[in-house]
Amino acid sequence: MIKKAILTASFVFITAGASFAAGAHDGMQCTGCHSLHNAKGALIAEVAPNTKALPDGASRSAKSVSAFCLGCHADADKGGMGILPISAHTTHPFGSRVNKKVANVPDGLLRDGVMECVSCHDPHPSNANYKYLRVDTKGGKQMAAFCDLCHPAKVDKSVSRDSLRVFDSMDEVSGAKTSAVSDLAGAKPAAAPEKK
Repeated sequence: MIKKAILTASFVFITAGASFAAGAHDGMQCTGCHSLHNAKGALIAEVAPNTKALPDGASRSAKSVSAFCLGCHADADKGGMGILPISAHTTHPFGSRVNKKVANVPDGLLRDGVMECVSCHDPHPSNANYKYLRVDTKGGKQMAAFCDLCHPAKVDKSVSRDSLRVFDSMDEVSGAKTSAVSDLAGAKPAAAPEKK
């Protein structure tokens, strides 16, 4: 009975905190995704990396950032926790090298040349953008600005890729910042997590 009461109180507290947050991750502490002493993956993951839900041919599957994200964001039958699940079959491609004939992705958004979840999203609560997108889309009302980041030839010319600012909170030395797309074009791509 006490265990049930504690679980109910925890659920109420967590959902109440999340309902006031700007995004779903805002209601969690760092340890909602990361584990300090009992890591289950290369990114000090709280959940085990999910390689079952990665697209066929995904690069560095077990060590990829996408495998970390899919630990939560895939259906349970695909190895995830069923939290806002996505499917590799019905979403933007990820987990593979970029086809330069299709997209002009700034190097600074890739991980070892691979398109990962974090190429489009910065999931840390310091990112106030809609759905944690790396570009401000005015709450989803200007999605063309986001698409223009990698597909400038296919977007309405009223959008200027050069004026876009890209959010990044991944650098623990510099902290959260926004950069111009031109700054990312020559940037060294982020490295894969070190193998242990």
